[in-house]
Amino acid sequence: MLDFGIHRAIGGDHDLQNPGDMLCAALAACLDSTLRMIAVRMGIALKTLAVEVRAFADVRGCLVVDRQVPVGFQRIDVDVLIEAEGNTDPAQISRLTSVAERCCVVLQTLRGDIAVDTRFRGPGSHCIR
Repeated sequence: MLDFGIHRAIGGDHDLQNPGDMLCAALAACLDSTLRMIAVRMGIALKTLAVEVRAFADVRGCLVVDRQVPVGFQRIDVDVLIEAEGNTDPAQISRLTSVAERCCVVLQTLRGDIAVDTRFRGPGSHCIR
């Protein structure tokens, strides 16, 4: 079990990471680790790697204030600072980033059209709906 908070924009204290923060952290961690793994496989020594993810949502959707506003993030920005050791060919860095972007599971899941099935159960595991 993981403790979490609720974002202040929707009435929470934002005293702990909220689910949106966790989604951003998952994307940052996945892209960072993917870049590092592929860099090793390509023989590229990284001097600097930092991944920052910011997600933007219009909370009127999730608060049902405006039914025209979609629920969910409208935009996610990913900023990657990457620097290789020595005289690494810029084409190698370009290839590294391209392959990592294609192989990052969380990134590709967010970009994809994945089916998510939900099941709500009550006490005794009986189905609610």
